[in-house]
Amino acid sequence: MALAQRKTSEETMDFKAVMEVWKKAATPGAPHKMLASRAGSWTARTKFWMAPGEPPMESIGTCERTMILGGRFLREEIKGEMMGTPFHGIGVTGYDNHAGKYVMDWIDSMGTGIYRFEGTASGDGKTITLEGRFDDPAKGPGRWHGVTRIVDENTEVAEMHGIYDSGSEDRCETTYTRKK
Repeated sequence: MALAQRKTSEETMDFKAVMEVWKKAATPGAPHKMLASRAGSWTARTKFWMAPGEPPMESIGTCERTMILGGRFLREEIKGEMMGTPFHGIGVTGYDNHAGKYVMDWIDSMGTGIYRFEGTASGDGKTITLEGRFDDPAKGPGRWHGVTRIVDENTEVAEMHGIYDSGSEDRCETTYTRKK
């Protein structure tokens, strides 16, 4: 919406009406309930392919997930090993009611950037596809394409593909199993 249109729209809305719009946009719904179903303690088994045709590096870690901010966002913290070094990552995933899409921010011990992903879910909500752009310090600019499939209440598989403008690719697959 153009700024002039937005300003005119805001000027005609009274405070109570504006607050109702914000309240509706801030109210957790079905996508947030789905995210809440993923909260808990998980084992994370990761395979990371550095180049096509090469065998993957494998590691096992832990993932703790909790809902935050009144059930609006799923925070996850992963600890393990990546490429032979300790790995620690934190992600926050939510569903933006206003934009009508899933959003995720990710930070980890392998860099100093904050990665932003956006995307959609399948009709049944069991597959979430996220996309994001980034600039890898070694391989240059590219995009991440991620697909998370909820297999059942205790299993999910997340596949990430790094596709670089230079033509190279990375692939990572993590299978999460809920701890009993």
